[in-house]
Amino acid sequence: MCGIAGIVDWRKEPDRETVAAMVATMPHRGPDHCAVVGFGHAVLGHLRLAIIDLDAASNQPMSRQALGLSIVFNGEIYNFPDLRRELEGEGARFSTHGDTEVLLHAYARWGTDCFRRLNGMFALAIWDQTQRRLVLARDRLGKKPLFLKRLPGGIAFASELKALRRHPALAGAQIRPAALSQFLAHGYVLGDQCILDGVEKLPPAHFAVLEPGKELEVHRYWDLAARFREKRTFSDEKSAAEELRALIDDAVRIRLVGNVPLGAFLSGGIDSATIVAAMAHLHPADRTKTFSIGFRERGFSEVPQAEEVARILGVDHASRIVDADMGAALPFLARMADEPFADTSILPTYHLARFAREQVTVALSGDGGDELFAGYETYVATALHRRLSRFVPPAAARRLAAAAHALVPTCFGKVSLDYKLKQFLGGLALPLERAHASWREILSADERHNLLRGDRGQAVTIHDPFARFNALFAEVAGCHWLDRASYVDINTFLVDDVLVKVDRATMACSLEARAPLLDYRIVELAAALPPEWKLNGFSKKYLLRQSQRARLPQSVLARRKRGFNAPLAHWLTGGLRDLAYEATTSSAMLDWFERDAVERLWHDHRTRRRDNSYRLGVLAMLGFWMEESR
Repeated sequence: MCGIAGIVDWRKEPDRETVAAMVATMPHRGPDHCAVVGFGHAVLGHLRLAIIDLDAASNQPMSRQALGLSIVFNGEIYNFPDLRRELEGEGARFSTHGDTEVLLHAYARWGTDCFRRLNGMFALAIWDQTQRRLVLARDRLGKKPLFLKRLPGGIAFASELKALRRHPALAGAQIRPAALSQFLAHGYVLGDQCILDGVEKLPPAHFAVLEPGKELEVHRYWDLAARFREKRTFSDEKSAAEELRALIDDAVRIRLVGNVPLGAFLSGGIDSATIVAAMAHLHPADRTKTFSIGFRERGFSEVPQAEEVARILGVDHASRIVDADMGAALPFLARMADEPFADTSILPTYHLARFAREQVTVALSGDGGDELFAGYETYVATALHRRLSRFVPPAAARRLAAAAHALVPTCFGKVSLDYKLKQFLGGLALPLERAHASWREILSADERHNLLRGDRGQAVTIHDPFARFNALFAEVAGCHWLDRASYVDINTFLVDDVLVKVDRATMACSLEARAPLLDYRIVELAAALPPEWKLNGFSKKYLLRQSQRARLPQSVLARRKRGFNAPLAHWLTGGLRDLAYEATTSSAMLDWFERDAVERLWHDHRTRRRDNSYRLGVLAMLGFWMEESR
């Protein structure tokens, strides 16, 4: 796991000092080695967190003069031993034992078709000296980030936005209103948009080619939508469950490769328990290290459930209770997130990563299970919407939503029943696709309009924050509603929230996180499954649970999803209140937002008239980001 940066300029030799300044902003991504090297019209920078082949010969930028190629690469290619054997059979010769040199030879042999062959997580840049060409690429699901800035004579790129901002072309860059609209509605920025004008993100499953005198060409190399349309036929449910379990075992097996200590996150839920069960199956259980954290607030800690799973599987487990006052971490995490990011689970993820890093350098996680196998309550909500919307007219649904907000008492619990009821009734009057996207909406259109000031507000509110959801639903038109919802969630919430959170929180601690359930073979299998094998009635993750019956007891298999949320509602009336209040009412924030509207949110939360923790969390994290981005 590493950090990369670089500049290509066809007009002149790029400034190495600029790339060095870019790299210097990301020491957490690579504490083991740092280098910046010029190659004529290209300058490449790299920071290394050494995981595989710790020898200095595997440091980057890596060049092979015989191939005319140089590379900087962030990530891991799990099937590199198989690719190496294939390439050796065709005459390639290697001087290192890691995956980076395999990438160079793979590109030399197959060109950009090599990306289809990779099983891993990656963001990379290959400089082809012979062809005078820069090739950028990102893994299928976007586990590793890559920010781009197009220049008059070339391009600049980096693993993090804060690094890219060291380029003079981004001096004085302004907030992009369309991206701010997305953030206020969802708590994160979607797709190839970036919070700053003039910056973009290379989309997952895409590569880009830059050549002299040509515009940057961006190409997709993997189409998940096609997998949802091409359903497979299975002999029976049991055979599908066995195939899934075998794939999970293999995905875990290839992710156990490394020359550093390795462990896993364990929450006690089905996803992480599945990963740890596979690890214990593949290696001695007592040498499998697992980690969990919890909070003192009642209902927010999963430590007891994690410890139960650890006892059942016989693994070496460690847990820790985190003090409630974690406010000091919020400004730091706002800076590490690069863009405004308001998913409160980044806090416990960061503390879990810090805890695990005391003993290991790599940690496996259960990320992806909810989106692939219908694990969220939002899928149940959408199923209910399909049934009830036939009988409840939109006007009646709106009246029910208003009554719920007026009459149902507010609870500050973890994704409380009153919160779910109000969100559901609020979406019942909407069309199915819009309703599914709305279950996680934080600030409604009316709230965004009331909060934003004058011309600034108009510049933001003219942009539909749900436009990307609409486009993604259209890509799988004609598919079963659950497949469509899953496809949209994979390409929005998973890619732009969950994977961003995990990357930023773990890399802040120089810890590599690996997600076996997001092995592309498992993703493709999940897409090809009959929808009823994922959401069976109201039973979520049905086939995933069936696949684990031989390894996990019913007490674990039947456990309801709890989520890895932070008790933000409580913190905003306690130790975090003053810090968050200052962030939401800073001068930078009041350039955009009406103070009276912000004060009303605080008043209603303090008096418990309404749980505004998500709304205030969005504004606070935006405020922290504005302050940290100066």
